[in-house]
Amino acid sequence: MAGDTPIIIKRIKKGEHGHHGGAWKVAYADFVTAMMAFFLLMWLINTTTPEQKRGIADYFAPQSIAQTLSGSGGVLGGRVMGQESARAGGAASVFQNNSPSAKANNSHSTQSGGSQGGASSNQATGADGQNGAESASSQNGEFAHAAEAIHQSIKDNPDIAALSHQVVIDQTPDGLRIQLVDEDGRPMFQQGTAVPMPYTRRLLETVAKVVSRLPNRVSISGHTEAKQFTSSSGMTNWELSAARANAGRAILTASGLDSDRIYEVAGKAGAEPLLPEDPNASANRRLSIVLLREAPPVPLGHQL
Repeated sequence: MAGDTPIIIKRIKKGEHGHHGGAWKVAYADFVTAMMAFFLLMWLINTTTPEQKRGIADYFAPQSIAQTLSGSGGVLGGRVMGQESARAGGAASVFQNNSPSAKANNSHSTQSGGSQGGASSNQATGADGQNGAESASSQNGEFAHAAEAIHQSIKDNPDIAALSHQVVIDQTPDGLRIQLVDEDGRPMFQQGTAVPMPYTRRLLETVAKVVSRLPNRVSISGHTEAKQFTSSSGMTNWELSAARANAGRAILTASGLDSDRIYEVAGKAGAEPLLPEDPNASANRRLSIVLLREAPPVPLGHQL
């Protein structure tokens, strides 16, 4: 009808719920992964031995290595042993003291007396000390590069890569010390004998290739744990450690190390444990190879 009120139908559109996305899933997955890595780290810390921890620390220790194009196919992989080698430093010292100016200074100091002679002596002592410090710094650099070269050579060899944590290398007052350390279930020599394991021979061959490129003399010593040992033939820890050191010497020289560079071969039994707090630990059984620090050459005119 014309007088009827029109009916108005109002349609209201309900808003759709927005999509929340999956960002929370990514964050949660990152959290779970981080927690898993954390608990795995805690487990590894509790299960590794002290020597394994030391090997891991040595692996991640920063090393300063200079790369050159020459010799890149050799054992050192193109790494130079230092900006100035020990030989070059020694030759430079001799050359400088043999120069005309040095001769003139020496002649002047010989003719002078009293306080002038004392001052010249003090200057010479200072120069000798500076040369000695430079030589020590050069050797430290050479030792650091040699240590890195040995670690890298072991990691690049699939036959012995798993043994890298049993090769502990550090610098001591005596020189660069390379130790092949026993661990439970994986000794370096057959039990109670001086017969090296096949992987021990390969480790020593790898060490020899790097060590033979340095001029330093070499000291080799065998070590056992403190537990007393006596074989059926009457061999004790002293004879056993000495025999193992000599077996190591034989492999090193057969692998390229000049026999004239061997300074000493010694058996020390359990007298110098790697882990003094646990003298019977398997890590105390080891073969130690030390590249001895060489004293700087005495400049001409200062020989005693």
